[in-house]
Amino acid sequence: MDTLGSLNAFVQAAETRSFTIAGRQLGLSPSAVGKAIARLEERLGVRLFHRSTRTVTLTPEGALFLERCRRIFSEFEQAELELSQTRAAPRGRLRVSLPLVGMLMMPTLSAFMRVWPDIDLDLDFTDRLVDIIDEGFDAVIRTGEAGDSRLMTRVLGSFSYQLVGSPAYFAAYGIPRHPSDLAGHRCLRHRYPSTGKLEDWPLATDQTGTPVTLPTAATSSAIEPLVYMAEQGLGIACLPDFAVRTQLAAGTLVSVIDKTVLHSGTFRVLWPSSRQLSPKIRVFVDFMAETLLPQPTP
Repeated sequence: MDTLGSLNAFVQAAETRSFTIAGRQLGLSPSAVGKAIARLEERLGVRLFHRSTRTVTLTPEGALFLERCRRIFSEFEQAELELSQTRAAPRGRLRVSLPLVGMLMMPTLSAFMRVWPDIDLDLDFTDRLVDIIDEGFDAVIRTGEAGDSRLMTRVLGSFSYQLVGSPAYFAAYGIPRHPSDLAGHRCLRHRYPSTGKLEDWPLATDQTGTPVTLPTAATSSAIEPLVYMAEQGLGIACLPDFAVRTQLAAGTLVSVIDKTVLHSGTFRVLWPSSRQLSPKIRVFVDFMAETLLPQPTP
């Protein structure tokens, strides 16, 4: 700390070109400033100032050292700012992009708003590939791998797909035991809004490798209508487990032939890489990682 004080005395004297003014700014006498700089010069083994009865000027070594000291104090101020922001209450607008299926994350997002009322969520739901930095998003939630080196990422959790229908539907149409049995059922299909193509169900094929034929009873570009139609007994849907967790627990939906559904996925949150992570992004990332897809208790 004595060295830091000497460095501060040197910077003030170098910038004001006066031991008297530097002492006044630091609350020290001119002689105390002079002694601090003398100790610094002795330690470094060089003269930092040319002194006269009227002025002090930097030596070439002093000018070089001044630039280094400015960098040191700049880093110190940055460290203080980072620490102060970690203590600050997170607040302000938080712009987040989520996939269309992110509508099913609303209970988690609503809980976040109750915990952090000073953070104003600005939510954008889309399945297109957004440019986080150029479009000004604070964070983005997506499935799949992150391939942009400008971004930081954290896994929020993994999910799997389940074939679900209502008890009333299975009472009327029977319970499928194998993927091939789905040929005799009403299938509720998801259609990609960007391409218009139907999403394949990730089912294991039989020993001949023949793909399963899925009779389509209805299609939707969003997940929520499929959940609703399945609950109403209108058919079987293949949906992410987190989308039907509540319905399965309540018994309004039942899952079937689980072992034949092969695909799983991972949600990640991504945010711009920077030396300083703002408090609002930090608490959002932590909250979503802890609550979006909680692991079941063994």
